[in-house]
Amino acid sequence: MKPRTRALALAGTAALLAAVALASPAPAAPVAPKTASVHGGGAIFYPYTPKDDIRFTVDAESVPWTKPYPVQGLEKGLPTDARGRVTISHHYKDTGFTGTAEAEIDCLVTGGRTATLTAVVKTSNVGWEGKRIGISVQDGERGAPDRVGFSWGIANVDVNADGSVSEPRVGTCMAPAPFTEVVKGGFKVTPAPLAPEPAKP
Repeated sequence: MKPRTRALALAGTAALLAAVALASPAPAAPVAPKTASVHGGGAIFYPYTPKDDIRFTVDAESVPWTKPYPVQGLEKGLPTDARGRVTISHHYKDTGFTGTAEAEIDCLVTGGRTATLTAVVKTSNVGWEGKRIGISVQDGERGAPDRVGFSWGIANVDVNADGSVSEPRVGTCMAPAPFTEVVKGGFKVTPAPLAPEPAKP
């Protein structure tokens, strides 16, 4: 190929590559991983005390790998670490008493439109201080109501060898299925996969 012809060919190739580069879309910006969360509040219908007014509010957000437990060998924490607050109010129709509790969330995990979380009670008027409670929330869809479950009342009973029963401790993120229906208000569950384990330093 003559020098002039070769130069023209190279110029044409360069022009073609430049045109392709201009036409190609820019690389997409990395998408930040979604953060699991639960927000909302509502009154539930509890069939064993149907006249009582029982309400929950939840503001929970996942903060994975932020609460190390070095004594247990979990220096990085857990992928279900979370923060936020739960409040509970139970007004007893028969007596007029209202039991209340406010708890700090320590664990959250989601699966689809359902979440389980646990929280440690900080203040209450029923002697629950220091107690970990478990709560499940289901974000209803297609007209179905939201639902809530909780780790006391009908759940979390340990049967002893002599036939007696006791209430065991609640472990992190342990809660029963959401067995009650929300009759006023509602909850928004934002699901997210478990966060990958952080890289070693």
